[in-house]
Amino acid sequence: MIELQTAQRALLADTLRDIANVAAGATVFGQFLADRAFSFWLALMGSTLWIGLVTFAVFLAGRRRP
Repeated sequence: MIELQTAQRALLADTLRDIANVAAGATVFGQFLADRAFSFWLALMGSTLWIGLVTFAVFLAGRRRP
């Protein structure tokens, strides 16, 4: 198991939040720029991915080393 230091966890959490925002932008908001019809399922998947990544980032940022 990898044990990360506090600064490493903070950097990883920040990066995960950035990835979550890009994923939401591509799957949800990007559909408004496309020439095809809006896909509810793709928007739902993007929103779920965003929630999952942000939750994991918050978990990593809040974890304290024993």
